[in-house]
Formats: sequence, structure tokens, C-alpha cells
Amino acid sequence: MTVVTILGAGAAPGVPSLSNGWGACNPENLKNYRHRTSTYYEFGTTRILVDTSPDVLWGLKKNNIRHLDGVLYTHSHADHLHGIDDLREINRIQRAGLNIYAAEETMAVIAQRFGYLLASADKECDVMSQPHLVPNTLKHNEPFYVKDVKITPIRLIGHNVPSEGYVFNDGEIVHIADFRSIDKSGLEQIKVKPKLLILPLTTPYVHKYHACLEEVLDVIAAIAPEKAVINHLASECDYDEIMRATPDNTEVAYDNMKIEL
Repeated sequence: MTVVTILGAGAAPGVPSLSNGWGACNPENLKNYRHRTSTYYEFGTTRILVDTSPDVLWGLKKNNIRHLDGVLYTHSHADHLHGIDDLREINRIQRAGLNIYAAEETMAVIAQRFGYLLASADKECDVMSQPHLVPNTLKHNEPFYVKDVKITPIRLIGHNVPSEGYVFNDGEIVHIADFRSIDKSGLEQIKVKPKLLILPLTTPYVHKYHACLEEVLDVIAAIAPEKAVINHLASECDYDEIMRATPDNTEVAYDNMKIEL
């Protein structure tokens, strides 16, 4: 069985945000209360985390996640990256280094901002006194494996920094991060009908760097997964309102949502 856990369903400000409060969201619906987004995948005994938001430690503790086989990064924005220091707790639990994966541009930012966390695979681990994250640089459309799980990074277009999506096991699951569109060559990596597509909305309205609701629904229709989950929602996105606008195969994410496949 594959189990996916949405550790946080919110965009960069979270909901309620400091500047905009609840915005369009109904504060009486607890599904509108959102931490910043990270996503945890359990493929049988293989455990993969996508992104480390500033709230990731809360999500890991809330869901009793203590072991990871790898961490994938989609892009270098703070709401997807800046919880990386908390991975030292995984080092301490596992008493071993931890592989992290990102495209070249994103890995360069990680090295610049968080170089003290990085170590080579052949360096002796002393994880009780210092962190030990092993960097692995990826290329678009070139698959790699975390244990028995095949993962193909794909290029996303239109965000204001380079952004990646991930195709798991030739399309069994597709994870899309901040985007306006998906590179055609990336879509070609989806070779089977997806059981699950996760993709971000941020705001329902047209935005320079984020797909709006109409564009998100167009992507869902084009990929045609068995199930889609809309994630990364800002305070403009009320849970019930977005649910009413989505097709039958689509749900809106909320903190600690679990999806079993």
C-alpha cells in the first residue's frame, strides 16, 4: 500500500496569515487552518519527503514520522526549503546521513544558504553533534531511485524561480509544485494512468507566477488521474468554495490529510 500525508496544505503565508488573516476562508472550518506545505510519501517501506517547509517539524511530530529514506526539493523558496535544519533530528534518530535531491539551481541555493548541513557520502557521520545531509543533483527527465521507487524530475514552467515536479513509478503518482504550466517533455514521463496527482493552487485568480483555478483544472483534465488533490492554498482559497468548483475526482487538501492507494 502507498500512503500519502499532506503535512501542511498552505502557501507561503499559511492560513490565517499575519497580513490577511482568514481572507476568504471560513474560520469555523478547521480544514481552512493551514501550515506551510510539505508532503510525505510511504511506498511500502520506502519513505520520501517532498520539501521541508518552516512548519515541517510540526508535521513530522504530529504524524509520528521519524524515519526517511530521501528528501526531494521542488524549488528554493523559503516556504518549501527553510525547515531543512530540522532534518538533523532524522539524522539523530537514524544515526546516519540522509540523501537530499534537487535540480542544479535549487541545490546551489541550498549549498549557499545551508552549507553547514551538507556532507559527502564518504564522510564519517557524527550526527549527534552535527547534521549530515548528502546532496544529489538531478537533471530533468532523468530517472533515479530511492530504494525501490523510481522517480523522474520534470521541469515546471512559469514560476519566478526554477521549479521541479516529480513523477513516481512512471506516473503512479505525480507531484507538481509551483507552476504556470508543465514542460511537454515532462508530461511525456507520465507513462501510466496516475492513481494520484497532487498540484498547487495558491490563489483562484490569474497570477503572474502561479496557475489559477481554471489552469489547475485544465491540467487535471489533461493528465486525467484517478484522483487529484489541490494543495498549497492561500487565504484566498476557502475549502468549501474550491471543493464546489472541482470535478468528482478532485479533493482539496488540508493539514494531516492521508490518502491511501
